[in-house]
Amino acid sequence: MKKLLFVFGTRPEAIKMAPLIHACATRKDLFDVKVCLTGQHREMLQQVMAFFEIEADYNIDLMRPNQTLYDITANALKGIEGVLNETQPDLVLVQGDTTTAFAGALSAFYKRVKVAHIEAGLRSHNKYAPYPEEANRKMAAVLTDLHFAPTPAAAENLLNEGIKENVFVTGNTVIDALLWGVKKVRDDKKYAESFGYLDVEKKIILVTGHRRENFGQPFENICNALAELSDKYPAVQIVYPVHLNPNVQEVVNRKLSGRENIFLVAPLEYPNLIWLMDKCYFVITDSGGIQEEAPSLGKPVLVMREVTERMEGVEAGTAMLVGTDTDKIITEATRLLEDEIAYRQMSQAVNPYGTGNTAQEIVSLLSKHV
Repeated sequence: MKKLLFVFGTRPEAIKMAPLIHACATRKDLFDVKVCLTGQHREMLQQVMAFFEIEADYNIDLMRPNQTLYDITANALKGIEGVLNETQPDLVLVQGDTTTAFAGALSAFYKRVKVAHIEAGLRSHNKYAPYPEEANRKMAAVLTDLHFAPTPAAAENLLNEGIKENVFVTGNTVIDALLWGVKKVRDDKKYAESFGYLDVEKKIILVTGHRRENFGQPFENICNALAELSDKYPAVQIVYPVHLNPNVQEVVNRKLSGRENIFLVAPLEYPNLIWLMDKCYFVITDSGGIQEEAPSLGKPVLVMREVTERMEGVEAGTAMLVGTDTDKIITEATRLLEDEIAYRQMSQAVNPYGTGNTAQEIVSLLSKHV
């Protein structure tokens, strides 16, 4: 029996790890599964843990007010070191591009423990966009032994960097999590009741925005676009769960508060977010995972970034890069609201990120390579 240690610390990591943790835990003949949280996020992380019924064996709890990337990295390294000393795993599994993922891979490397990287190979080819995620995932890749790439393009990125062994195309576990989650919330009345201020018979635009590289003038531009769309389409409802970061809060509240058809709400728990994603007409976002999730529900995505590491969606037609240019955002949102043919082309495009069987595929690979 092989000892597996899952290391993660943010809500997106927890969402994408959840299906794989459950899939591995059911194979008690193969794996002894332990879960280590770094606590890079806290409240938002616990919500997902509860929803997917995951319990942590270790919690480093490194979240502190006003902490820097230096703090997160150093404290995660030291905390994970202690967990590795106690568990002596055969394999450490990290996910994605967070500072936790990089610190987990580096900690395992220092102990000469093998590393598996879930969602390996994503690249924007600009180390400052997204920041610090692009650097995190590239550094983690150098330390990784088993690379589970979500798409052929992601695998090709690794090959181009000289990583030629143990690269596997598996799809993305986020689709497993989404389909599992939507099945749980779609017909649950409590979620509809929590959005009682919305008329689900009318068009809803879901907005998420929080990227560091968009702080400042880019967020001003984004909010200007949303304000103009609000004026132009009073019957369209815009729901924006506003990130707690003051750099986001200040601009969004100053620019968008008080508008009847814009709903600025607190960050949503994962089940509420996917319920809303299921009901919305399309999504405007600078987030990563939503670019993969929304198309599985037939929702077009306008991506408020200049570059994305998820070009597969853009190439497949499920997503479109609009950057943070006010006019571009307005133009493409208008097109989706008014042009039914253009909307159908995006909403019916095939999602390139998988069909929901990624966790089982990875379990099969782990059974052969750990």
